[in-house]
Amino acid sequence: MSRKIQVATVQFEPTMFEKERNIADLLALCEQAAQAGARLIVTPEMGTTGYCWFDRAEVAPYVEPIPGPSTDRFAALAKKYDCYIVVGLPEVDDDGIYFNSAVLIGPDGLIGRHRKTHPYIAEPKWAAAGDLHNQVFETPIGRIAILICMDIHFIETARLMALGGADIICHVSNWLAERTPAPYWISRAFENGCYVIESNRWGLERTVQFSGGSCVIAPNGEIVAVIDGGDGVALAEIDLDAARARRVAGEPVFRRRRPELYPELLTDTFGWNPRDFFTLYGHAPWPEGKASRVSVAQFAPSADVDANLDRIVALARKAKADGAELVVFPELAVGGLVDPASAAQLVPGVATDRLSALAHELSLYLVCGIAERAGDLCYNSAVLIAPDGALTAYRKTHLTEDERSRATAGDDWTVADTPLGRIGMLIGHDAMFPEAGRVLALRGCDLIVCPAAITTRFSSPHAGTTIAQSAPIPTGADRYHWHHFRVRAGENNVFLAFANVIDPVHGYAGLSGVFGPDTFAFPRREAIVEDGEGVATVTIDTSNLDCVYPTNVVRRKDLVSMRMPHSYRPLVQAVAGNS
Repeated sequence: MSRKIQVATVQFEPTMFEKERNIADLLALCEQAAQAGARLIVTPEMGTTGYCWFDRAEVAPYVEPIPGPSTDRFAALAKKYDCYIVVGLPEVDDDGIYFNSAVLIGPDGLIGRHRKTHPYIAEPKWAAAGDLHNQVFETPIGRIAILICMDIHFIETARLMALGGADIICHVSNWLAERTPAPYWISRAFENGCYVIESNRWGLERTVQFSGGSCVIAPNGEIVAVIDGGDGVALAEIDLDAARARRVAGEPVFRRRRPELYPELLTDTFGWNPRDFFTLYGHAPWPEGKASRVSVAQFAPSADVDANLDRIVALARKAKADGAELVVFPELAVGGLVDPASAAQLVPGVATDRLSALAHELSLYLVCGIAERAGDLCYNSAVLIAPDGALTAYRKTHLTEDERSRATAGDDWTVADTPLGRIGMLIGHDAMFPEAGRVLALRGCDLIVCPAAITTRFSSPHAGTTIAQSAPIPTGADRYHWHHFRVRAGENNVFLAFANVIDPVHGYAGLSGVFGPDTFAFPRREAIVEDGEGVATVTIDTSNLDCVYPTNVVRRKDLVSMRMPHSYRPLVQAVAGNS
């Protein structure tokens, strides 16, 4: 039996104070989609009313209960065409509380609703934070979940829905400030192996420019349909079997999650002033931080340890010439990728001794991937070596299918305090798991270093064809519009130094980079090694003004502090039936 269905995203510019006209126009667009064969139709956040409301009094004439008059009208259309429609609207409940909500309506009427759990900056003027959380609705056309705009910034929301079996996440938004389809949207589909149907508004409202880019995103991150600017409908065929395979970068990621390592996801370490929190009870002081230069070095390690160490020396000298104080090398850079076990080293040992001498000579922190031998076991490890010879090791916790036959997984996280700031360590495939980066952010890391050997696609240029938006939204072409590890940095408000192997013959794409902590800071604070062997260097700043409160985004971590951990318990539980 085929599990392919036709879906549609609707892009629309509502007009404030014109609710009746908005609903009529949305119904017309939904009917257009239904007549074209769409079984699931998604419309924008607050599409019935517009978005930029001053306060409760101003929006009061336009809120309504659910179910109510507006949902009834969409239900009639859903019944007529035997389809399912997601509609965004302002809701009032029996207690007079207002919510920014979205409903899923089917041929038999209302199926369920989602109330936005992470209100954006202006919404607390009128709306309460949603209290329904992470629902997945079982329907004849698949398992459907809903997120609203800001919700998707948080790795936990989409992950919880995917763990709940969602085939499709319907993301309704009023997205602004960046070119779309937004990298966050793509990463949420990619890392969860599910479809994202994105319906975003466009146009100008009360000086706010919304960015359009409504689209359908496949589980591999591919944009399969997109609208750039203007009202319209985009249709695509989706295959539910592709979502139910739950494979990310070719790997059965959900079977490889490590819930026993994720309990910290239920904590809220940035709920209090972190400058107090991270020094409680005589704990070692949180590093003061500073401005420094960080590099990533990209090359293809061979099976010859001495030759690899020679390349590391040469690239480290090049990074030092660029002013670097820390340089990150790829995964298994010391012994190569072909047969890591045969090149496994003691840690500390001969290879790390040579790296320590180099770190001392250049007064440089080095991060390097190495196959570690420990008794009869082999680990895929990384070492952080300080100029004074201090060595910190991390053993990769999330192994690929291939690695599981020849390596043992590590069982803990590693964080090191340095003058550059607090540094967390991941290795390659670890960073495909959003939980991993989040744990390090919750531990107060300023910088995550990630030696990698990743072959799968994790970057793409912009998919749009026209430029319909105006300043301040960046509208120019971007060769690396979506880079999954840029998203990892922004969602955790950390700098992330990602050093990947470059070897096109064997599928290693390179694209190493140092990425900044603020997704919406333009021009971006980043540097990427675009082609071949080389080094990319950028200035990072982990310092703070002379103030008791954090003044730097890596210390304040706005996105981390706005999480809703009381609803995250399923993240630390084994989930049956997910592959």
